[in-house]
Amino acid sequence: MNFNMKRKPLLPGLLALSMAGLLQAQAQPVNFNWFEYSGQDAGAPKAGAGEYHNPILAGFYPDPSICRVGEDYYLINSTFAYFPGIPVFHSRDLVNWQQVGNVIHRPNQLRYHHLGVSEAIFAPTLRHHNGVFYVICTMVGAEGNFVVTATNVAGPWSQPVKLGFEGIDPSLFFGEDGHAWVVNNGPPEGVPRYDGHRAIWIQEFDAVASRMVGPRKVLVDGGVDPSKNPIWIEGPHLYQREGWYYLCCAEGGTGPQHSQVIFRSRQVTGPYTPWAQNPMLTQRNLSANEPGAVTCTGHADLVIGPDNHWWAVFLGVRPYDGRYSPMGRETFLLPVKWTEDGWPVILPSGERVPLTVKSPGGAAEPAETIPLNGSFTWRDDFKESALSPAWIMLRTPAETWWKLDPAHGQLALTPQRDLLSGNGNPSFLARRVQHARFTAATSLAVPKPGVSAGLAVFQNEQHHYFFAVQADGSGLTIYLERAQNGNPERIGAVPVPLVSTLKLRVTVNDAKCAFAYAAGTNDWQTLVADADATLLTSEVAGGFVGATVGLHARVDGQSPPPH
Repeated sequence: MNFNMKRKPLLPGLLALSMAGLLQAQAQPVNFNWFEYSGQDAGAPKAGAGEYHNPILAGFYPDPSICRVGEDYYLINSTFAYFPGIPVFHSRDLVNWQQVGNVIHRPNQLRYHHLGVSEAIFAPTLRHHNGVFYVICTMVGAEGNFVVTATNVAGPWSQPVKLGFEGIDPSLFFGEDGHAWVVNNGPPEGVPRYDGHRAIWIQEFDAVASRMVGPRKVLVDGGVDPSKNPIWIEGPHLYQREGWYYLCCAEGGTGPQHSQVIFRSRQVTGPYTPWAQNPMLTQRNLSANEPGAVTCTGHADLVIGPDNHWWAVFLGVRPYDGRYSPMGRETFLLPVKWTEDGWPVILPSGERVPLTVKSPGGAAEPAETIPLNGSFTWRDDFKESALSPAWIMLRTPAETWWKLDPAHGQLALTPQRDLLSGNGNPSFLARRVQHARFTAATSLAVPKPGVSAGLAVFQNEQHHYFFAVQADGSGLTIYLERAQNGNPERIGAVPVPLVSTLKLRVTVNDAKCAFAYAAGTNDWQTLVADADATLLTSEVAGGFVGATVGLHARVDGQSPPPH
């Protein structure tokens, strides 16, 4: 595949946003000098020669979808209410990936500034046909189902075209006969018989006009065994192999009961027969307390690898204490084996997801400048002219409130009145949490009076930490604010003498997190040593996203009083 592999800025068009908000803002920008994230993959087995390590994308990279074009592989993920949306990765070996763009890279493509963090961009599917890349997706809470296209997977991507059908998780299939189809999760015909009763629908798609044509039809009602009231049949994908059409779906919900199931038919429109040995992948009958346990596996997409064998990418969760994970749902890779009678199997029943696997071969990519799995340290000294693709923000921005100064190695954030607890676009540049044990730190100039700035560790609007400094003219206050169940309060505060710069650090160790500061040239001092880190997990906070950590600035007068 010939496309420009040179890394492009992943926030194109944002510098052209309205500057009116900056001119109106009374708050002064806050300068950050660097940010460093260091994570430890505690207890993970080391991959040997010719092996790779699972997950291939650690942290908040759920709902993977993959396609092959020649010898190149491309993978995308859900991003919910984060922007830029839908990262695009490239690989030649299915193991080593580099981010080359984002599908939603202009704020005017989709406006989701008013949505909750677990709404917006759900379960995109990536496909390629006749020189065009297609991403079909659902924007939950607003636009519904849409499709975007590009001739270069790195972008630019088109404006979304609404498709007008009900449901979520659409997937495109281009058949060998030249016809294109969309399958998706939708409500069943008639009245649902129970909570979680869903169906898989199919309808033809006109790829030239980007519109749905012809009648819609139910392919699967409920799931593999309707007599057992199966829940949340979703995430469908269609494939062709040796005269069969295979319909691959998730079933059981995206939690611990998650599974992947398979159906097949001689006709694309059915009828489809389920495999007698379903599911083709699940971990629901295995203990989550074992070392290296992976839970919640499902939402798989299949592809033929460089070894000419089939492979599957799918989501899974690596919990501590059998249930908690700040990383959320991550992307895993495993080979697919075919039974003698022509059914694909990702893992036999009762077999655990392996964390080290023999690689499929292929030409390895150059080392990624942003590590995507394993133990690593990543630092941004703000010496580049564009934001690193590691940075994401909550929802689409209406104005440019960040500014890089590469010559001085600084990032300036202009505080906005939008809060972490709201549904707007706060001044929060975040990166994904990719470990249950990690440290994040920054150095910043002391903000002017009227502004708080520092580190935020964010799960959702109701559950997060803000570790900040504020000036009152005669000195500084360093404080830790915790939002839990929507109730923000300060759980620690200390006055310090006026200095020009200081450092802030958060250290997370499974269920506990500690917050420390260093004022001027002084040593690190702990403000809070044993805060609850489980509130950074969806097990406590709810929703579908992993945690993020990063730099935040806000206008004072909106924070709660000292505890």
